[in-house]
Amino acid sequence: MATSLRAEVERLLGEAGVRINGPEPWDMQIHNDKLFDRVMKEGSIGLGEAYMDGWWEAGKLDEFCNRILRTELDRHFTGTLAKILKNVTSLFRNPQNSKKAYEVGERHYDAGNDLYQVMLDPRMVYTCGYWNGADTLAEAQENKLDHVCRILDLQPGDKVLDIGCGWGSFAQFAAEKYEVEVVGITISKKQAELARERCQGLPVEIRLQDYREVDEKFDHIISLGMFEHVGPKNYRTYFQVVDRCLDEEGIFVLHTIGANHSNRRTDPWTEKYIFPNSRIPSIRHIGLAIEDLFVMEDWSNHGPDYDKTLMAWHQNFSEGWDRIKDQYSERFRRMWDYYLLMAAGGFRARKNNQWQIVLTKKGRGERVKIPAL
Repeated sequence: MATSLRAEVERLLGEAGVRINGPEPWDMQIHNDKLFDRVMKEGSIGLGEAYMDGWWEAGKLDEFCNRILRTELDRHFTGTLAKILKNVTSLFRNPQNSKKAYEVGERHYDAGNDLYQVMLDPRMVYTCGYWNGADTLAEAQENKLDHVCRILDLQPGDKVLDIGCGWGSFAQFAAEKYEVEVVGITISKKQAELARERCQGLPVEIRLQDYREVDEKFDHIISLGMFEHVGPKNYRTYFQVVDRCLDEEGIFVLHTIGANHSNRRTDPWTEKYIFPNSRIPSIRHIGLAIEDLFVMEDWSNHGPDYDKTLMAWHQNFSEGWDRIKDQYSERFRRMWDYYLLMAAGGFRARKNNQWQIVLTKKGRGERVKIPAL
């Protein structure tokens, strides 16, 4: 990298309080002088892969990301560097059609149940926890699950569809605590296997199934942390499926990461290593997709809770690494560190949001009462 260009990068990083080889834990520590050349040539993939290869470090990678994004340094750059910094805010990309729906299951959610058992809470909730009054990750996740159940006003015998059921966390909780029947669908074989095991003996059915294939009625529907895999081209279809499957008096609760603008790009590193074929929706995306189908009862943002959730996942992952390291490479460990910590920084900078959206059909006579957290 030319000396003059390196000096300009250092100057702009300084505006975010980040220094190259500086003393603060959020400063970039460079271990290979070829880093800048690699990033200029390869963009976001080069930056992430260089971290995976040990070419650079940051003691607090989450805070490094937060400072870069809050200062919006991308506005000062043109060309490749502008794309790099803008793409850090994007974690997901959309699947184009049903043929690709199972790819993220195979490449991400099937990475290994042992990995997720180490990283997540005992109920294995792989979405944002609600930390109000919670001291632990387990408490935060039970807060969230119970809050969703109370929004639905679940009654014994109700039948609930869980779109993107993961390892059965909601299904198990709702069946045990509220005596309801749950059908959970997932595109991950390993999730389905473990979810069936965890929900054994409960009125829960776990299916390996794409959401477009569901065509039956449910009292209520929930979808927690799956909508990021639907994509703009499929949003309307997704909500039409919910519309045809939801009872006239039913309630639909949607949890999704949300973007502050309608994003037309994704981060190539995240696409390659973490979430293939996914995209973060915007308010406009969702608004257009639900138009003339649903009444929007409530829309709340829990983004700061996701920062805390990701940091808790990273702590669990770090503390439990020795238990699973024989199954994964050191490069995988650095990849997972990069994923979790950069994502936490994105939520801390408020570039990403965690939306809880409550929708009903136009025929419902009563408004939905949103319980306090």
